This record gives sequence, structure tokens and C-alpha cells, in this order.
Amino acid sequence: MLANKCWQTLSRYSFCCVAFCICLVISFKSLASTQLQSRWQQVESLGKDQSVYFYAWGGDAQINAYIQWAAQQVKAKYNINLVHVKLSDTSEAVSRVLAEKSANNNDKGSVDLIWINGANFATMSEHSLLLKQWANKLPNFSYTDPDNNPAVNFDFGIPTNGMEAPWGQASLTFYYDSLAIDGTANNTLPKTLNQLLSWSAQNPGRFSYPKPPDFLGMSFLKYALVMLHQQSDDTLKAQLNQLATAQNTAQVLNPLWDFLNKLHPTLWRGGKHFMQSGAQMRRLVGDTELSIAFTFSAPEVPAAVKRYDLPKSIRSYAMQDGSLSNTHFVAIPYNASHAQSAQLVANFLLSPEAQAQKQKASIWGDKSVLIQSTLTPQQQALFKTTQPHPSALPLNSIKRTLNEPHPSWVNAIMQGWQTRFGVSQ
Repeated sequence: MLANKCWQTLSRYSFCCVAFCICLVISFKSLASTQLQSRWQQVESLGKDQSVYFYAWGGDAQINAYIQWAAQQVKAKYNINLVHVKLSDTSEAVSRVLAEKSANNNDKGSVDLIWINGANFATMSEHSLLLKQWANKLPNFSYTDPDNNPAVNFDFGIPTNGMEAPWGQASLTFYYDSLAIDGTANNTLPKTLNQLLSWSAQNPGRFSYPKPPDFLGMSFLKYALVMLHQQSDDTLKAQLNQLATAQNTAQVLNPLWDFLNKLHPTLWRGGKHFMQSGAQMRRLVGDTELSIAFTFSAPEVPAAVKRYDLPKSIRSYAMQDGSLSNTHFVAIPYNASHAQSAQLVANFLLSPEAQAQKQKASIWGDKSVLIQSTLTPQQQALFKTTQPHPSALPLNSIKRTLNEPHPSWVNAIMQGWQTRFGVSQ
């Protein structure tokens, strides 16, 4: 009897404790939500009617046109004058902010917003050049479902700590001339790195890649490096996600040099001459000198076919052994003159409207970072597509994505490549 009474008392006590904890959690969440709303109202109030200098790569006409569209939207929404400062290399903006910090310009910086990822983010983070803990407080950041989609909180494996707002996702996409690769013996479309090596040996001079430090050429080398370590033991494979050091560089990169020693003699011009850029590689495909090439901007391919820069026989595909993929972001320097205005722009770039517009193949074709399950049916409808172009990458082609190595490997690869193959033009 006594035991039964004690049990009833304990049960009532436990129930009260659970109820109290639930009320406490709800109260904390409600308080946090109220604080975020209050913070955002202040950002909106201070950010209107200003200019935002957006330093972003300007080498693609489609992307430039999209940024101009975004400028028109934030002008109508917030009376913000969004100025696209076109860069040939993002490191130019990094150097500018670094120089301003050296000159003790800590609050009137010339850069308000930067399109960034990878090594440039690592550099700015290391030198404390970025505004912290703002991106994860943007209202539209919740559409990325960060709890179940951690990729939006890491840049090449480095935690973003709220310093970057995700903008889009890209994957290495290959394309080929279907008339040149006809599926006959010794001329079957290569769908893995090993098959590419064999195909190039059987069809010499029909493939190559831009010389590093070109972004696309470096992307091909990173794809090869990651694939070559797929069968390595876990300890060695883990080095790809860690700093490149004097101790681990040779062990990690030697398989890549061995692979390139086999591949280069089979390349265009015997691997003794490399093109300078992805645009030059695309022209060589258009001139039928090359039969296979690759891009990090899949919609670039159908767009080039429509412009008659590439023949109608071009088709896109993803490698079956994996596609090197990454997320790209926008960030705000610590000394930005218009930090609140830049947050308004970044939040708009994360909106379903802006992400859906960006994902259209005819506009840019950059994959959205938003998770569909977080959107309303009306917002999801914005992402519906029409019949894709025959040369476009078919939907759901990418079966396996490959993470980028740690940013420090870019410099290690470039230096090693220059030492071994840099005599080429």
C-alpha cells in the first residue's frame, strides 16, 4: 500500500517535472524567436536606402545578368542600390579587405558583400576579416534546413560560424560530342576516372584540361585526387580533409602525379601544351579538336549550344564514380560600410523567389540551397521546370557527390603541378 502511494507521488512529481521542462523549452524558443524578429526589424530599418558594393566574379554573362535582376528586386523592395563590382579572381577582394585592415580602416570598408568559398573563405576566416554570426539569423536561412543539411554550415569542411550565407551548389559536369564518341569499340563514353584514362589512350589528343591555377583545371585535378584515394586506408583518406603539411603532402599527392604521368602523353598536343581557361577548352570542343570537356556550371552547356558556340550534337553527363561538388556563399567583411544593407541583399538571395529564378536553366541553372520540404506548396511551385534542352544535364544524373578537399590542398597541388609540368605553355 505504502509502495503504491510512493509510486503515485513519484509519478505526479515526474509528470510535473516533464511539463515544467516542456514549458521552459517553449518559453526559450518563443523568446529566441522574438529576439530574432526584433533583430531583423532593426536590420531592415537601418539597411534601407543604402548602396551595397557586391564584389563577385564577373566572367559569365548569364550570372552577371542574374545579379542585375537581383539588383532590380532589392531596389524595388528596399531602395538598395546594388553595385556589382566584377572580379576576375575573388582573391582581389580578399586582398583589398586585408589591406584596409592593415591601414586600420575598421568601419568604412569598400567591400559590403563578397561571393566566396573555399580557399578565399579560409583566408578571410583565418585573418578575422569577416562579420560573424549574422548569416544563421537571416529569416530565409531556415529554408535551408541546417539541422538536416549541414553542408550549408561548412565551406570545404571548415565551419562557417554564421560568417557566410549559402547561395548555391555546383558540381563538376562533363560534356561530349555525341558524333565523335559513337559507342564503337575503343570509343565508348568514359564514365569513371579510370575509363577516362583508357579512353584518352585509345583516342589520343581528344581530351585535356586547363592548366592550374585555373579554377576548372584545379577542379579536375581535385576530382582525380579524391577518386585516386577512394581505396586508400581511412587514415590516409582523412588527410584530404586536413591541412596540407610538409609531412603529408608527398604521401597524399604522389598517386595524382603517377596518374598524370600516364594521362599527359595521351592529351591534346601530347600534354605539353595546356589551355588557359574553361572558355578556351569549350572553344576547342566547338572546333571539334576536343571530344570531351567539363564545366562547374552545367547550364553553360545548353546555353553555348543555343549560341552556336557548341554543336547540337553536344550532350552532358555526370561521372558515375562521383561528381566533385561544393556550396558557394556570400559573406560580409568585418569592416563593411553597409553591413545591414548587405544582410538584406543576402536574405533576398536566399528567398524562394530568388533561388527559383537562379535555378532556371535559361537564367543561370545554379542549384538551389533550399530544401523543398521547408517551403509552402506555392513556393515549391516556383521551382517547377519545363522540358530541358537535349544538351542539358538530365535531371537526377548525379548519383554520388564528392566533397572538396581542405582548401590548403589547392596550393599544394598547384606548386607540385608547376614543378613537374609547369614548363608547358
